[in-house]
Amino acid sequence: MNKPALIVMAAGMGSRYGGIKQIDPIGPNGEIIIDYSVYDALRAGFGRVVFVIRKEIEEAFRERVGSTIEKQIDTHYVFQELNKLPTGFSVPAGREKPWGTGHAILMAKEKIDGPFAVVNADDYYGVKSFKGMADYLMNAQDKNGKYDFSLMGFVLKNTLSENGSVARGVCEQDKNGYLVDVKERTKIQPFKDGVKFEENGVWHNVSEESLVSMNMWGFTKSLFSELESGFPEFLKANMTNPKSEFFIPEIVGNLVRKGKATVKVLSTDDKWFGVTYKEDKPLVQEAVRQLVAKNVYPAKLWS
Repeated sequence: MNKPALIVMAAGMGSRYGGIKQIDPIGPNGEIIIDYSVYDALRAGFGRVVFVIRKEIEEAFRERVGSTIEKQIDTHYVFQELNKLPTGFSVPAGREKPWGTGHAILMAKEKIDGPFAVVNADDYYGVKSFKGMADYLMNAQDKNGKYDFSLMGFVLKNTLSENGSVARGVCEQDKNGYLVDVKERTKIQPFKDGVKFEENGVWHNVSEESLVSMNMWGFTKSLFSELESGFPEFLKANMTNPKSEFFIPEIVGNLVRKGKATVKVLSTDDKWFGVTYKEDKPLVQEAVRQLVAKNVYPAKLWS
């Protein structure tokens, strides 16, 4: 059976971080979070990695990634640029923000020939998360007229940053462990009186025990046809909003509500961590040091 592929979304702007966080070293020998993700993916059984990046960081990214990861796994690069739009559309004046995770995944279409997973470049997901996802994707197959998707969920309170707000897809699942709905919340933050998300200038309560998506998804190739048809519709409705994004949680949520897809919520006890803000970096470095001390990873990852 073909090994699943891994798409790593690494085209983010890093505006809150203040630099190219995708290649900022956090390991004892200069390893970046991507190194640990690919290392775990290899051990789990993935056979290819596709990096979605921006043209402007290509040289630095290839220099950093190419020196290690290209020697370990079949590696490809694709580009998420503002002007990569369907025929008949052009970039509106003042638009600087990328078109979102749905658009990023769509850029990788030509490099994917079977089931695949999607992760963020700046998030650490853990050994068991990649193994659970790989095992599911090995047998993923659309059936009974529905797409066979999956999601690795994390408890909200374990994914918050001490240094500011974060974006999370808040999930609801049924008694059989299948996703019922997912809503993208772009500004979630802990307060003294609980965790809240902001929407249209108003703060709303959300349970800290909520299951959230950290953008670790599993898909069959069928997703690409939905992205190709859905992106033009998104553009028609949102061209005048300079901050609108084609979010994958919203796309998947719509497919679930329409009965076109099932999404199996996979379980893991791995702890997530990531670098949303520059101030997060020392916390991530310490977390990696502890994992090395526990022999989860060698001190020199690619030795």
